[in-house]
Amino acid sequence: MDVSVSKSYLIAVERYAEFGIDTNKVIERLEEIPISIHAWQLDDVSGFEKKETGLSGGGILATGNYPGKAKSIEQLWQDLEKVISLVPGEKKISLQSIQGDYKGNLSDRGDISTNHFSSWIDWAKEANVGIDLNPALYSHPKADSGYTLSSKDKNIRSYWIEYVKKVRNIASYIGDKLKIPCISTLWIPDGSKDITPSRYDHRINLKESLDAIYSVKYLKQNIIDSVESKLFGIGLEYFTVGSLEFYLSYAVKNGLGMTLDTGHFHPTEVASDKISSILPYLNDIVLHLSRGIRWDSDHVTTLSEELIAIMQEIIRADASGKIHIGTDFFDGSINRVGALITGARAVKKALLIALLEPTQIIKKYEEKGNNFGRLALMEDLKALPFGDVWNHYCEINNIPEDFQWINDIMRYEKEILVKR
Repeated sequence: MDVSVSKSYLIAVERYAEFGIDTNKVIERLEEIPISIHAWQLDDVSGFEKKETGLSGGGILATGNYPGKAKSIEQLWQDLEKVISLVPGEKKISLQSIQGDYKGNLSDRGDISTNHFSSWIDWAKEANVGIDLNPALYSHPKADSGYTLSSKDKNIRSYWIEYVKKVRNIASYIGDKLKIPCISTLWIPDGSKDITPSRYDHRINLKESLDAIYSVKYLKQNIIDSVESKLFGIGLEYFTVGSLEFYLSYAVKNGLGMTLDTGHFHPTEVASDKISSILPYLNDIVLHLSRGIRWDSDHVTTLSEELIAIMQEIIRADASGKIHIGTDFFDGSINRVGALITGARAVKKALLIALLEPTQIIKKYEEKGNNFGRLALMEDLKALPFGDVWNHYCEINNIPEDFQWINDIMRYEKEILVKR
């Protein structure tokens, strides 16, 4: 045990106790809230359907060619195990359906089956993690027109409807085998670059496709279905079929979850304000946390004010049972493993900060109309030593604390990644 960390933690315990916060109980609660760490940061959203991997479009793009990309499922598992070893607390791993154990020999994406995820289930049991599974409707010839489930071509719609049905069946199978609900989030790249007079027609097509997909019911203890909106996609700047208004309406009407990707909104919008607006109407909200920079949605999550605000909204509403926290970004221009750990640790830190907040004191100021006291207290709380609580949390989980883990990743890059 690092004595300096222990002394620092004892001081932090006393400081937070002044506000009625028991840091040990906070850590216990933090330990119980899982985060879903996305695997596609490690393979640049390429998957393993074919021996030659790489994105072929469909409104999604990973940039950069830094050494060490996972080119096989074995390399992906190896990298994920490194990530798991450096992120404290309960974890799930989120997959794209193209990341099944296909061994590069999947003749058609529609041939997907539960057999392709048996090894993932075995790996997850060994790693003590859950799995989420999302259908991939991109990088495929039947997505080249710019439309999938909303296409005017009935054959294209039918193909993707059946595909998503198969992915949902696999997700339910995974949830049943692991005894942990598998979240299956549907995002489609449908839309157009320029003026589109037939927007209504495409959205009616999408609604009918969704009706067909979700007509098949599964036990919620095995699968949680969610739909994910986007403001626009690459090459779809004028019209995105699956807008926030469309999917939110559909989710509320049909009892589905709603996925909020923090990079999928206008730069002046914040997801933190949306949580309390839609929470009263939904049983499940799924968060895909990324960092938008201008119009790019998928930069590595950092400990920003908005990330902290999102976690505060969850904790203040006592909604950790209804809001499912996950990451979603991909950057191939830097060490991919290090990027994923950086983002996941930032999410856990933001959650810790939210749990350490003396919310009841702040609300008392608010109820008395003392808005100065509310603002001043919230500002001064930023200086409390949450970092010492974080390092203690890492220590009791046998996870390297801040700064120490960075050299571990640099060694991993030198010994493993650059040799691929």
